[in-house]
Amino acid sequence: MITLSVVVPVRDGERFIADALTSLCRNARRDFEFIVVNDGSVDATGDIIEDFLPDLPGLTVLRNPAPVGLADARNTGLSAASGRYVTFMDGDDWLAPGYLAQLVAAIDGLGCDFVRTDHVQVEGRKRVLHRAPMTRRGVVLNPRDAILPASVRTMVDYPYAWAGIYRRSLRDLLHFPGSLHTAEDRPWIWRLHREAATFSVVSLAGVFYRRLVSGSLTQVGDERQLHFFDAFELVLKDLEPEFQPKAVRNFCALLAHHLGLADRFTPALRARFEERGAQMVRALPRDLVAESVARMSIERETTLRALVPDLPPSPHIRVRRDREES
Repeated sequence: MITLSVVVPVRDGERFIADALTSLCRNARRDFEFIVVNDGSVDATGDIIEDFLPDLPGLTVLRNPAPVGLADARNTGLSAASGRYVTFMDGDDWLAPGYLAQLVAAIDGLGCDFVRTDHVQVEGRKRVLHRAPMTRRGVVLNPRDAILPASVRTMVDYPYAWAGIYRRSLRDLLHFPGSLHTAEDRPWIWRLHREAATFSVVSLAGVFYRRLVSGSLTQVGDERQLHFFDAFELVLKDLEPEFQPKAVRNFCALLAHHLGLADRFTPALRARFEERGAQMVRALPRDLVAESVARMSIERETTLRALVPDLPPSPHIRVRRDREES
């Protein structure tokens, strides 16, 4: 019987996939399976994966003839999974030795639907620990209680699917919106916290996440970046009123962040991105947008006001003006 399924989507990952699979070898157990989804790679990724077949027990390789994107590649792996639990790893990351066994022990001991973890961000030789935004550790909680408050960073602001372990019995809650080629983790984490019954956060940091890898979607400025808006339309669809302030604040902050990186876009794509962003901001409740903008840094507020000049004045703008006039 398989205890844990590890789903690893990869596309054109010849630079790093050997590191990822070597780390899985150091985590292997007879009751673990590793499902690598080669998403239409045209480099040597497939050959490197095949080289690991004799050395990594439980390795299954699935291949998409043409790329379908990260979301659907993960969904392909989920459909093939047979473990009681499932976790994810990206093909350019790696795991600490023994980390997967610790993950399984954590969810076994807590008995909840899913467990989230910390992670280590890697930039060259630099290593930085990033903690999941939950101070209560090792206790079972209601996932809905970890969405708010709107004014601080919460678990829906920590959407990384690979930073955790999940009961496969959650079924559809674990599937990603396949229509999205970026930001697919945003509606995923919101739905998981809205609809699952129990979760916990534990102080494990065995995932090493490579940041700023050339070719990753965080670095690419093509039309897929427009899926950011589709992702948040899914977040906002049928959202309970109590959670709307958080979702609006989340969207506005990320929109300002993306606008700050808009130099990676072509002029035509930048115009489309700004037009779509302005349309979505104007469609949101004005009071919630005003409250969100009021809590931003001056730089982000200025960015959003340049995009949507008719935003209502925020309280701290009025405070500054009052001081100037006095």
